[in-house]
Amino acid sequence: MTFLWNEVIINPMTNGLLLLYSLLGENFILAIAIFTIIIRLATLPLNLRQQRSSMRMQELQPQIKVIQQKYRDNPQKMQEEFHKIGYNPTETLTGCLPLLIQMPVLFGLFRVLRLVLASTPQSLFELTQRVYGWVAGFVSISDLLPINSQFLWLNLGQPDPTFVLPLLVFGTMFLQQKYLSPAPAKQDDKKGNQKGQQEDAAASMQKSMQYTMPIMFGVFSLQFQAGLSVYFVLSNIIGIGQGWYTRRIMDAEREAQASKPKKVIKEVDTPEYELQTPDTMDAAKKAKKKRSDLKTSDRDKSKKSQSKRKQRSAKR
Repeated sequence: MTFLWNEVIINPMTNGLLLLYSLLGENFILAIAIFTIIIRLATLPLNLRQQRSSMRMQELQPQIKVIQQKYRDNPQKMQEEFHKIGYNPTETLTGCLPLLIQMPVLFGLFRVLRLVLASTPQSLFELTQRVYGWVAGFVSISDLLPINSQFLWLNLGQPDPTFVLPLLVFGTMFLQQKYLSPAPAKQDDKKGNQKGQQEDAAASMQKSMQYTMPIMFGVFSLQFQAGLSVYFVLSNIIGIGQGWYTRRIMDAEREAQASKPKKVIKEVDTPEYELQTPDTMDAAKKAKKKRSDLKTSDRDKSKKSQSKRKQRSAKR
């Protein structure tokens, strides 16, 4: 397992950072920035898929609420209707999926920064043993060492002595989680409904993750190397920008779809949750009650009229 970890994560990242550091004029903060962009590009397809799924969940919220109200006493039917519109309650938890997938990279970068920014002879010797032959032939490792780890007030190999980076890690991660996570569906009459309780628990967990993850990484940044905290901040900012761009694409797709001529569909063939929203359902119930009251009133009038005619006939 250690061999696999070194060969798949540690050694490639170590050589990549050293190569970037050499190519970018021995600017380590810039090397970390380019490294962050490369990692985000590598995970871009998964991130885009997750974001589109999250935004799709937000669009389905009106239909989801109608289905929950209509089938609150029939969890199985509710799940079937959810499946028809393409909604999976467990997808409300996918907002943290890209971060979880990047965890091996984060742990690897923590180790690599300690290795690359090492100053002891033993650590420097270990570093030279991990350098690939073709990298050593391309750049002179002895000329690169020791790495220049200074940036502003920071030593990138040591924790930030101020609270600036931890606060930036917390703030950017919180914005990313809040921006990308789907809004949980509100549900009525959850008591006694096992399915509703499960979905409520999933929504509560999602909301909890929006706060606990940023707080956790903000606290960790007090002990992390400043270089790793810089990676967090840059990665979160890129994630926010990526989410904004994805929203623009989806908005353009919706506008293009709305501009297309729509086919006329008979109402009887259209599911109720596609015809109605919660507001129109309330209006429909009131109209139905009013029609029922009118029918009752007409029947009462008809009975009174028949009774009067019988009384007149009896007098004659």
